[in-house]
Amino acid sequence: MDAHLEPVLLDGIRTPFGRYLGALASVPARALSAAPVTELIRRYPAFQRADGVLLGQVLQAGQGQNPARLIAAEAGVDWRVPALTLNNVCLAGLASVADASRRIRLGEGRRYIVGGGDSMSRAPHARLMRQAERRPGELAFTDIMMNDGLWCSLTDEGMGPLSERANRDLGIQRPEQDALAAASHRRAAAAVESGFFDGEILPFDNGSARLDRDEGIRTDSSEEKLAGLRAAFAEDGTITAGSASQMTDGASAGLVCSLAEAEAAGVTPLGRIRAWAEVAGPDNTLHLKPAAAIEQAVARAGLQLGDIDVFEINEAFAAVVIASCRHLDLPADKVNVNGGAIALGHPLGGTGFRLLLTAARELRRRQGRYAVASLCGGGGQGYAVVLERLA
Repeated sequence: MDAHLEPVLLDGIRTPFGRYLGALASVPARALSAAPVTELIRRYPAFQRADGVLLGQVLQAGQGQNPARLIAAEAGVDWRVPALTLNNVCLAGLASVADASRRIRLGEGRRYIVGGGDSMSRAPHARLMRQAERRPGELAFTDIMMNDGLWCSLTDEGMGPLSERANRDLGIQRPEQDALAAASHRRAAAAVESGFFDGEILPFDNGSARLDRDEGIRTDSSEEKLAGLRAAFAEDGTITAGSASQMTDGASAGLVCSLAEAEAAGVTPLGRIRAWAEVAGPDNTLHLKPAAAIEQAVARAGLQLGDIDVFEINEAFAAVVIASCRHLDLPADKVNVNGGAIALGHPLGGTGFRLLLTAARELRRRQGRYAVASLCGGGGQGYAVVLERLA
């Protein structure tokens, strides 16, 4: 392939992920997303004049017109660079990578800023007020975080009850979910201890809010402690607060450019973007959507599942990873080896690119060749991207 039309992941970084109403709760979503973009432009000044800024944000209510445009301006991107805000729920950050890669393959541009972020702590409440309230009494408001981020609009139900039913249909039991959740915290704690995340996380400090590591990792988590938690969504259910991803504030951002652009800059990219896939249906469940997207993306790359050295599958719920790994028959030592969203957190639009960044860095550490990042999204959709290490 012509190096001018071959997309690569040049670099990436993210904020620490803060717990809901935690250390980053006072920070607007745009400031969270602007922080890693600002740092990337400092490292690579040419991207101040990128060909586009493509950023995911799920909780957009009250955030102003086209949040990606505002984030780009706040980060110092030239005002002549167009920006686009993506929102296919949790898929948005990973979809931004595919969108940039597609544009490069079509010859539309050479340099793109990608990623996404959300502040779940600062999502507002809303109500239609333009029509005068004629009756006395209390007013009901809609929680934007729940309605736009955690609620399936197709069947008008929360992602938790929906996933609880899928667990029953797929025969996924409580002990295996607790085991995966405990492993997520254990692996994430080990990654912190080893310094793995040091090159991935940009400490955040705006003078009032400070955080230098992911806030949700519990070093003392265990299957025994998780077994003591009550079911969250059904009296006889199997999902608990411990086996679901944490509500989180954070952002991740990266640079996608042509291989020729990277070579001209004398930079070895994190990897070549080989293929991607987006899937939906046949229902609105989450569990098997990463598996379906992975199968399609790997096939489009001309590879077999056995060729993949590293998998990142978002831990929206422990059961999603369990179901997808079962379906694909994946070995545990290749999947989420540095922990996942149960421990690190899941800031909706900020997760997709985080998965790819973590996968790329683990691939380089292992000196493997191929990695896949994947996740499910509200409404019963899935996304996956295949990355090839170049050095």
